[in-house]
Amino acid sequence: MKQVTDYYAVLGVDANAPTEVIKKAFKHLALHYHPDIYKGEDAEERMRELLLAYRTLIDPESRRTYDMSRSEHTPGSSVPTEKNTEVSPTARRDRQRSYAFPTLNEGVPAQIDLGEITYLLSPGEVRRLKVQGRLRGAKAPSMAGIYYCHRCQHQWQAPSLPVFCPHCQARDWREYLLLRCQHCHAVFESEQIRDEVGSLLYGDGALCPPYELFPLCPYCGKAQWCPAEEARLWNVRDRAARRAKWRRRFGLE
Repeated sequence: MKQVTDYYAVLGVDANAPTEVIKKAFKHLALHYHPDIYKGEDAEERMRELLLAYRTLIDPESRRTYDMSRSEHTPGSSVPTEKNTEVSPTARRDRQRSYAFPTLNEGVPAQIDLGEITYLLSPGEVRRLKVQGRLRGAKAPSMAGIYYCHRCQHQWQAPSLPVFCPHCQARDWREYLLLRCQHCHAVFESEQIRDEVGSLLYGDGALCPPYELFPLCPYCGKAQWCPAEEARLWNVRDRAARRAKWRRRFGLE
């Protein structure tokens, strides 16, 4: 069986350790084994291994890839679970939101678990979410005839597909909107679906776009995190600029 170096053991941290713990552990060990302090013959090798472990575990994508390889080649180990409580201090709000960090591979379906809801995405949906950062769909009922409203989060059982949610009366209760940050790769549900019906509407009755609700990624706190929304905003601004130019040209301003 192929041996995989246990980077968690190298840094002396738990497999579910958050990023800040990994950073502190690396800093402590790096100072201890620095060549100016540690005079052992293996000083260079120790520092090389520490750096490799740190760089692997500090990056979300490489850490998930490593965890999968570690679980396959290390007896008794498993893929660590993501902790939804580890949220960047710059996150704007909703620190209890459910996040997932699925591996999205080209041509392969994916399963995304967000709280009590599981999404099974086709290869086409996987590509759309990965490239555009946004995926709208309609959730199918479970085999037991259990239904879930993505508007008010009400769950109920019925013998056939309902027209309305019995709790909030929404017709589009099956619709969901998943968003994915291109920086930290966090996947979560948009409040555009979760907010109550009629609470956030424009004048034409349309729902607020996701960026109206999340100008920053709620997990890592970075801007310009959704490619599809960036493209939408660019088009909106371009149309507004052309409209203003036309009005100035004909003296309408």
